[in-house]
Amino acid sequence: MKGCCFVSSSGPDLGHGLPAYAAAAFPLQKSYNPPFVRILLLSDIHSNLEALDSCLAAAPAHDLVVNLGDTVGYGGNPNEVIAKAQALGRVFVRGNHDKAVCGLMNLEDFNPVAGLATLWTRDQLTPKNLEWLRELPQGPIHVDELPDIQFVHGSPLDEDEYMVSARDAIEPLITIPVPVTFFGHTHLQGGFVLTGEISEAYHPGYRTVGQPESSDWPLRKDRRYLINPGSVGQPRDGDWRAGFAMFDSDAWVVSFYRIPYNLRVAQEKILAANLPQRLATRLATGR
Repeated sequence: MKGCCFVSSSGPDLGHGLPAYAAAAFPLQKSYNPPFVRILLLSDIHSNLEALDSCLAAAPAHDLVVNLGDTVGYGGNPNEVIAKAQALGRVFVRGNHDKAVCGLMNLEDFNPVAGLATLWTRDQLTPKNLEWLRELPQGPIHVDELPDIQFVHGSPLDEDEYMVSARDAIEPLITIPVPVTFFGHTHLQGGFVLTGEISEAYHPGYRTVGQPESSDWPLRKDRRYLINPGSVGQPRDGDWRAGFAMFDSDAWVVSFYRIPYNLRVAQEKILAANLPQRLATRLATGR
């Protein structure tokens, strides 16, 4: 939201708890002027247009936009969200819902609610957008100008793996030599840091439950990180506000954001589409 005031907090809160790819279909836009300094990280938008619009209105100036997958699924505006995502940039990673909607993944691993939403989304998408989803690249994705960073949806070891706990994170942190990996999939904002041989969880701290806020995490170049910017369209960490992050590749600082959005409209669109009511009610609780 342009003109809004952010409540900001900084500092870590520890202890709560590879081939390079350059797809011809997703070239970097010529307007980008590397080296990139400020990177806008979006993940798990899940067809929630209201949440995406609020995040984009609130996002500070940036040089590059990276989409970490699951652009579609669950929400009521799949075509509109794809169009907006395409206009933002050309650095994408496919998510499991992206794969399922376009037929690259079967639904046996989805719960019934997610499966119904997937089939509805498939019926709504234009043929062009279905093909766009099929062409999305599998992570990890590397950008030449950012050699110390990679982008995935689930894990660097398995694109569909959930990294929820420090135990989940220890193997990729130890085995993957890339200093910083940005991932999505869990809908949980925060990350993990490898200190020696110990993986520790990080959770950004916020002061309110309904205002725009940011929280900074200064990184160290002698450590390895797995960082989740949070879910734009369906947070699951108990905070209903849309989540995203910015990474300053010069200062080596991640800034997490939580942004209120028009929750009621997003819920009404889900119900109007006759999607399961659970998909609307969970937005209010962030679960």
